[in-house]
Amino acid sequence: MANHKSAAKRARQELRRTARNSQTKSTVRTAEKKLRLAITENKIDSTKDLLKAYISKVAKMASKGIIHKNQAARKISRLSSQVKAK
Repeated sequence: MANHKSAAKRARQELRRTARNSQTKSTVRTAEKKLRLAITENKIDSTKDLLKAYISKVAKMASKGIIHKNQAARKISRLSSQVKAK
C-alpha cells in the first residue's frame, strides 16, 4: 500500500488505466479474430470493412501508447497483405 497521498493517487490512476488498456486490447483481439475468420471464409466484401475498422483500432492503440507503433504497423501490414492476397 502507498505511504503518501500522491502515491495512493498514482495507484488509483494505474488501476483505471490498466482496466481501460485491457478493454481496448480485448476489443482489438476480437476484431482481429473476426477479420481472420472472414479471410478464411473468403468473404471479400466484409473483409475490407473489417480491415478498415481493425486498422483504425490498432492505430488508435499505438497513438495512445498501449502498444508500440512498430507492433501496430506489423499487425496492420500482415493482415493487409492477407486481405490483398484474397
